[in-house]
Amino acid sequence: MSSWPRNQWYVAAYSAEVTEELMARTICGEPMVFYRTSDGEVVALADRCVHRRFPLSKSHLVDDNVICGYHGFTYDRTGTCLAAPGQKRIPRTARVPAFHLLEQDSLVWVWIGETDRADESTVPRAPWLDSPDYTTVRGLEPLKARYGLLVDNLMDLSHETYLHGGYIGTPEVAETPITTEVDDEAQVIYVSRHMDDAACPPFYATSTGIEGRITRWQDIEYHPPCLYLLHSRVAPVGTPDPAEDGRDEPAFHVEVVYAITPETEHSTHDFWMVARDFALEDQGVSDFLAESNRTVVLQDVEALDVLEVVVEGEKENYQELSINIDTGGLAARRIIARQLTKGEAVTA
Repeated sequence: MSSWPRNQWYVAAYSAEVTEELMARTICGEPMVFYRTSDGEVVALADRCVHRRFPLSKSHLVDDNVICGYHGFTYDRTGTCLAAPGQKRIPRTARVPAFHLLEQDSLVWVWIGETDRADESTVPRAPWLDSPDYTTVRGLEPLKARYGLLVDNLMDLSHETYLHGGYIGTPEVAETPITTEVDDEAQVIYVSRHMDDAACPPFYATSTGIEGRITRWQDIEYHPPCLYLLHSRVAPVGTPDPAEDGRDEPAFHVEVVYAITPETEHSTHDFWMVARDFALEDQGVSDFLAESNRTVVLQDVEALDVLEVVVEGEKENYQELSINIDTGGLAARRIIARQLTKGEAVTA
């Protein structure tokens, strides 16, 4: 039994990553080859020729078909074999699995599980990522740790004070209590931390130009297992709260998005994105936010890579300690556990 839920959507790639070149990526233990056809469709096939297992990602793409670089077995976008060497009759078993995909909000989502259960309406949205009202920077870092450690990390932002001081962490993050709400029916977890009078970390001071102390809101919205949204609002102290109609002009808004996609049991694709609604055309702000956020992500990667070694080596039934700040993370574990049980029950 894998540690990730089946019958779920996972982010496999950024849309811009998938081109008319073959690209290999392992998602939830499944080696896949991705490419974009001449009419723009994104395709994902199992990255293994049915004949002698040669990786299709190390093969050739001709007229939207993949020709195995070992013996020339040729597959179309559905995984059906169109040609085999030395014979006209193609064996009925000569096909490779094709995965159900959805391209949305500049992300390529892949369905892991039974194809007939793939419901595109359940894919969570992150509309800021391709909105003209926002400018987005993004990256992808390999994590040599299980995906659950990244979930824990992101659901408890008190670590910003200690791990990310000088970038996004200030004392107020760890000192301010959180509120947590869980929508079990929708399978969404909300964790909020509102700081009325906080130091402005360089991440926001440099990008917004705010001088002095700020009101800082961190509203997490996590859709297990894959999509994490952090709605961040910063404004000078004394700025009124948003109006009832949603207007909030004096404040600056940053939408931090993470896609947490298991690669293997002990590695994770850490997709990160930062979308802002200010200084939209300022390349200097984009460069600063991209560099700063990547530094923060790499600080997490270094810590979680170390933690993976510790967790992997600990004794069975080790009991960790949880406190109030872990409420959101524990709720995430419960929902993922239910998704795991449900997925296995359907698969059995």
